[in-house]
Amino acid sequence: MPAGSSSPRPPTALERECERYLRYVTLEKGRSPHTVSAYRADLARYQEFLIENGVTEADHVTPDVVRGYLQGLGGAPSTVARKLSSIKNFHRYLVEEGVTPLDPSASLSAPARPSRLPKALSIEQVQSLLDAVIGDEPENLRDRALLEFLYATGARISEAVQLSVDDVLDDAQRVADAIRVNGKGGKQRFVPVGSYARAALESYVTRARPALLQGAKNPSSALFLGLRGGKLSRQSAWLILGAAARKAGLEGLVSPHTLRHSFATHVLSGGGDIRVVQELLGHSSVSTTQIYTKVTIDTLRDVYQQAHPRAR
Repeated sequence: MPAGSSSPRPPTALERECERYLRYVTLEKGRSPHTVSAYRADLARYQEFLIENGVTEADHVTPDVVRGYLQGLGGAPSTVARKLSSIKNFHRYLVEEGVTPLDPSASLSAPARPSRLPKALSIEQVQSLLDAVIGDEPENLRDRALLEFLYATGARISEAVQLSVDDVLDDAQRVADAIRVNGKGGKQRFVPVGSYARAALESYVTRARPALLQGAKNPSSALFLGLRGGKLSRQSAWLILGAAARKAGLEGLVSPHTLRHSFATHVLSGGGDIRVVQELLGHSSVSTTQIYTKVTIDTLRDVYQQAHPRAR
């Protein structure tokens, strides 16, 4: 061995358990590569802290040790909350597997997150956004179909680009009035597709999609295609949304989730039941959906303040 070199440090018992946990969430829990990568990064920093403090066995981790790690973290409350969640999931796994009798993170809670309301466009602004995409060129028909679909269903951009063309067609090879999408964690849900979105999708599927497939070296079965016939990426879909926002004079007001937020807010404002909106959005808990109720109440309050003669 050359002078000055050293052999790699053997993994600690806790690091070996961490690798078993990551295999478990990958193979048995079916977590996505992106999620597993986030777990790995969070737990790697946690392990470094434990080793620096002489903790190499799972039984030696105490609530004070975990608390000390969290107190040294910087970043937004949401980031700290995510890292604590990774740690909690890991220690819960160790208890379930009988590696440790107690979970040292069980009594710890995430820092309070500031109340942050999602941005929602008005109905008029959404109409301007949709009207910004005009023309019969294949990419224009695709872009209009994508935006109409996002607003009609409240789907995430990532869910939209994962759809295959067969996912949206019924037995008569027409666009169905309700389709199944794959959400976070592999959860599936049905979402209705309104008449405007169906019409836009019909035009795209029958007129534009075949044109995009012409000459493609590796034609894709994806519903939304790029200009070379491959599956449209999430980044490209976001660029389409951003370009439409600039044309509509809405630059700075639109994000990848804007049409999803607008969908939820407009359905609730129109009298939709919060439990139905929860199902449409694919939220596992209604508490996540309730933030839109506050958006709606704030909107009602603003209208009341402006319109009622004795409100001020």
